[in-house]
Amino acid sequence: MSPASSPGQAEPVRRGTVLVVDDEEGVRASVRAILADTCRVLEAEDGAVALELLRAHDVDVVMLDQRMPGDKGIDLLPRVKALDPTLVVVLVTAVRDVRTAVEAMRLGAYDYLVKPFDVDDIILLVQRALEKRALEREVLCLRSALASNGVETVGFEGMVGRHREMILIYQFITQIAEAPTTVLITGESGTGKELIARAIHQRSARRGQPFVAVNVAAIPETLLESELFGHEKGAFTGAHARKLGKFELAHGGTVFLDEIGSLRLDLQTKLLRVLQEREIERLGGARPVPVDVRVLAATNVNLRQAVRERAFREDLFYRLNVLPLHVPPLRARRADIPMLVEHFVRKLARECHRDVRGVTAGALEVLTRYDWPGNVRELENVIHRAVVLAREPVLHLQDIPLDVALPETGPRLAEDTGLPLREACAQFERQYVLRVLERVRWNVSRGARLLGVHRNTVLAKLSAWRVQRPGTPEDRSASM
Repeated sequence: MSPASSPGQAEPVRRGTVLVVDDEEGVRASVRAILADTCRVLEAEDGAVALELLRAHDVDVVMLDQRMPGDKGIDLLPRVKALDPTLVVVLVTAVRDVRTAVEAMRLGAYDYLVKPFDVDDIILLVQRALEKRALEREVLCLRSALASNGVETVGFEGMVGRHREMILIYQFITQIAEAPTTVLITGESGTGKELIARAIHQRSARRGQPFVAVNVAAIPETLLESELFGHEKGAFTGAHARKLGKFELAHGGTVFLDEIGSLRLDLQTKLLRVLQEREIERLGGARPVPVDVRVLAATNVNLRQAVRERAFREDLFYRLNVLPLHVPPLRARRADIPMLVEHFVRKLARECHRDVRGVTAGALEVLTRYDWPGNVRELENVIHRAVVLAREPVLHLQDIPLDVALPETGPRLAEDTGLPLREACAQFERQYVLRVLERVRWNVSRGARLLGVHRNTVLAKLSAWRVQRPGTPEDRSASM
């Protein structure tokens, strides 16, 4: 069983509802024609009618014109969000005004469009907005269901995260913890597979008994059998006394076998016997020893592929894979990164006796954008280094390692990322400008000369990207 699986029939797809607020009937008609096949479209010629429709209907997306008689769109935006903070609001402007766009984002707008807009731009933007809205609804439903079962969505057994995939994992752990069944936890290195194993143990009836973790890949092959199953006195040179193995030490509790794919074939056979017979044999022993343990295993390799390559026993794979659980990489749940950053800043500042209380918006943005190939472990290491070396109570962009803040690779190809050319160019421009500023220690005048533009152009871009220069009053006061 996978946490992402949902038995039963699929629910009917819900058509999203889009409210178009514009005083020009022609604009409203155009948007209605563009979205008619995919959405339910409501129309309002001014703010008063828009607010009435929002009170009467379940709206997902609001397309809000900036220039209307009476209240401007930017003035109406807070009143719209006050009715439903989860509403996705897109501000529509007649001219490209960076200051207005930045202010709209600050007030809670999802994005903005510039007239005359492209048909594909509207379709893509509304599609993304509806996906965001649907995901938020699903997370709220899951969070509500978990709360009714006493499951926390933040800090669950040492794990931090509110992303939909993490909530599904919390729910899965709660469902299977009491069962004695073997669990196979898969995922990239650094995703927190041992934390999940410990959470399963802590939620089980074995919580008062030992939890014994074994990193199979970290133990020399010549010692691994003795470490797992123990040995008798005289079993081999240097065996001066009986030694109990990990399985006996965990009797009554849980054994966690990390990097199980590294286990050599002869020991795979012995592990299979442990799972089948519930007994082990010490090296040099004359009789089997009964053990009562629950086995949890983890791997960052494809065991099915290893089975096909005859590097892993097929029968052992199926014994371990009774309850599979996949842990997503950190880049697949970026919404959890700010929460993880806050958690690690507090934890590591306390452990390292440092007066660090938060992180600036600019630093947090680059941490959120980074792909984290080392996952949560890499994030913790980066925050650890930043906390130790920080010169102020708030982590700034210059406290983040350059390879994280400004990756050398730049934006990937559009076919890899799904980015249209305009967005890919904008992403490259942002990375390039920030890289130059980082290398000149944020001397804007010098950076502007290297970029061949006026310093006001650089300042305008920083404002549009909501990146504060290190050392500004706003930057010093920004925090988690």
